[in-house]
Amino acid sequence: MLDTLTLGARPEGRTALRARWILAFRDGGHRLLENGEVVIEDDRVLFVGQRFEGEVARRIDLGEVLVSPGLVDLDALSDLDTTVLGVDCGPPWAKGRVWPESYVARGPYEMYDPEELAFQKRFSFAQLLCNGITSALPIASLFYREWGETVAEFEAAAEAAGALGLRVWLGPAYRSGGMVCTAPGTLEPRFDEARGLRGLEDALGFVKARAGSHGGLVQGMLAPDRVETCTGTLLTRTMDVARDLDLPVRLHMAQGQMERDTVRALHGTTAPAWLARIGALDERLIAPHANYATDEDLALYADHGVTVAHCPLVFARTGAMLKSFGQLRRRGIRIGMGTDTAPPDMVLNMAVGVIMARMAGDAVDEVAPQHMFDAATIGGADALRRPDLGRLAPGTKADIAVFDMSDALMAPRIDPVRTLVLGATGRVTRAVFVDGRLSMRDGEVAGLDMAEARARAQRQFDGLRAKYPDRTWGHPPETEIFPPAYPPF
Repeated sequence: MLDTLTLGARPEGRTALRARWILAFRDGGHRLLENGEVVIEDDRVLFVGQRFEGEVARRIDLGEVLVSPGLVDLDALSDLDTTVLGVDCGPPWAKGRVWPESYVARGPYEMYDPEELAFQKRFSFAQLLCNGITSALPIASLFYREWGETVAEFEAAAEAAGALGLRVWLGPAYRSGGMVCTAPGTLEPRFDEARGLRGLEDALGFVKARAGSHGGLVQGMLAPDRVETCTGTLLTRTMDVARDLDLPVRLHMAQGQMERDTVRALHGTTAPAWLARIGALDERLIAPHANYATDEDLALYADHGVTVAHCPLVFARTGAMLKSFGQLRRRGIRIGMGTDTAPPDMVLNMAVGVIMARMAGDAVDEVAPQHMFDAATIGGADALRRPDLGRLAPGTKADIAVFDMSDALMAPRIDPVRTLVLGATGRVTRAVFVDGRLSMRDGEVAGLDMAEARARAQRQFDGLRAKYPDRTWGHPPETEIFPPAYPPF
């Protein structure tokens, strides 16, 4: 099996991977190939078909697996997720999700030191690989940060991606302002546009220095934070630079009531309509999450070629949903997938996406597992303008995920794609190749002890929780902010 290959390295010579099922790309879409093989050489797919007749250095029979193009995560968790803390502990203003006035007055500060920030990227990148994700646009919370993300932590992120073997689009998140809690339940935006513009310049410096590094695994993107924390000047300059440098831009908008109320108070309309008015909507824009998008917003997305990054799990936990995946498809809106929460399980997100779409009224034949799979592969690759990703065909990048279809707890099997997605777990990911390199095998990645990293992640997360009273309205104890599900014995 894959034990004959060196973890963290490209195999020398041509490698044929035989499998019961292969999700091959032909005639503009995925096709299910049974009892076939994929041949990779260096960083590319050389052949996809029944059997390769040329010479190979090795032929590995993977057995009862589904070999798929690697998954593309447009909103990939690269954090020790703080959002899950507030799912059942609200309201957000009382749980440290928004800075209180007292915290702002004393001066916001970084709650992780530089090494902790670097570690959380390494750990989360490894988790992405373990879930079959080969291309990622990292996302992390700014709620516990001093302001925005730093170039130093993204230098460390680039090194982590290169060392672990994950394809990434990187750029420090920046913003012009943030929400401040001035009284119980009262949130007000505060802006410092000059600081936001400096953040853009820092991000540009990083992108120009790092794009293309590690053999092309690291590419650049621009990541203004949430739309309500950005000024028009910051967004128009961001889009102008993105056009000049041909960079993707990710901006969270149409995602919540607080955003809708704030943007309407500031600009008199919805966020997508405001961006259209200032010339900041185009095909480079990736916009999580569209749950609060109006009909007008969706029409603007379709007209301007915006890609919606659909992250169903993080919103389903709160009872919210996209209305709907089927409607976006009918309108011709481009759709990719993201995780944006822990666990960064794209297969689970696809399962929840199917369930929530059908609850929203989409027909069974209108939203099915294969439509989510298209979004998590082809849709994400197209948003990045990379036709060599999200597909398995001769000439594409050798970015491959191997899913175990013989798992005893996921039986009986029906169709491999339906069984995988509706089985609702990425934990059956057995191996991942990125750029032809074996980046993950049986839950292990090169250069990182996952068990030790898991323990360290828990210690680091517990340390962050202990600081929450400092940045929560009224400064209640941690046990009051995050009470246990059941009372202590």
